[in-house]
Amino acid sequence: MELTLIEICLLGILVFCLLVQLSFSLFVHLKLGMVKVEDIPADATEPLSVIICARNEARNLEQYLPEILEQDYPEFEVIVVNDRSWDATKDVLKLFTDKYTHLKVVTVGEGSKFIAGKKFAVTMGIKAAANEWLVFTDADCFPSSDKWLLGMQPPAIDTQEIVLGYSPYVKKRGLLNALIRFETFFTAVNYLSFALKDMPYMGVGRNMAYKKSLFFKNKGFAAHMHIASGDDDLFVNAHANRHNTTIRIHPDTHMWSEPKEHFGDYLKQKKRHFGAGKLYKGKHKFILSTQIIVQFLFYMALITACFFKALWIPAFAIFIFSVLVRCLVYPKLLKRLNYAGLAWWFPLLDILLFIFLVFNGILSIFVKKVQWK
Repeated sequence: MELTLIEICLLGILVFCLLVQLSFSLFVHLKLGMVKVEDIPADATEPLSVIICARNEARNLEQYLPEILEQDYPEFEVIVVNDRSWDATKDVLKLFTDKYTHLKVVTVGEGSKFIAGKKFAVTMGIKAAANEWLVFTDADCFPSSDKWLLGMQPPAIDTQEIVLGYSPYVKKRGLLNALIRFETFFTAVNYLSFALKDMPYMGVGRNMAYKKSLFFKNKGFAAHMHIASGDDDLFVNAHANRHNTTIRIHPDTHMWSEPKEHFGDYLKQKKRHFGAGKLYKGKHKFILSTQIIVQFLFYMALITACFFKALWIPAFAIFIFSVLVRCLVYPKLLKRLNYAGLAWWFPLLDILLFIFLVFNGILSIFVKKVQWK
């Protein structure tokens, strides 16, 4: 049967999208699955300053802060920035400072000037840090082990100034939790893989480290202080390069985090991230946009192909081939990044994630105002 021009175009779009998909999967993401995971060093090289920003986090601090304070590391301090909390955060921190001498509390009062969300709090914590190397996490996070700091300590190479870690979300019941963990997985696979390909473009503030001198040399967050988010990814996007950035993915370096439990809260979180992405470097925006656009064209072309009988078999074959190849790549990565249980749901979650990203992108066009907490 001879194909019409429309059918040829649709088939061409499907093949093109398939090739782009596979290029990311096989030549970028697969590298993360093949890289050797370095062992946790037995000894520390230099002192660290751990910085945690907290706003109304009394409950989380009470539960998780001891796991940070009791890390198996010879010399480190923990700086908690109490950012205008009105719950019992102050009281909880007072109890901990009485018990742990290496805990330092910085308080941001309601009358503080030039407050710009979390970035101001992070800046205050960095200024209070006594050490050159800074390790960042959040109040609702807890490390996989007491070797977390040993794993996130400074690289042996002096020119490296940024360490990108990984932070999975805790498994809970429900489809929303599965979607959150799957989206987090793909975000991590992307930024960790591109860092391995000498193109680091972001990191997550729940688990990353960099030099204090790098922060002040580049005037901190001055270039994007007006954006509510971006204390982590925008800073990395602006200052990371192939020479000064490395990654850490050993299971003991994972920093677990509590996920959102309501869809509305998750939407707000992703809108903040989406807003920061608009300020990425041009080449990074191009790559990330290409991934989303190609996914959109792929599924739209598949749906459209259903209306052309001559395309049923080739379109179905292309879809199955795409799923099979990616099912060979990503389950190994899911296991490496502590999400092995999601492998069975990979095809379904892949479609749901695509739908969510499109929805969130459209919503972000109309909803502009975002804030930290």
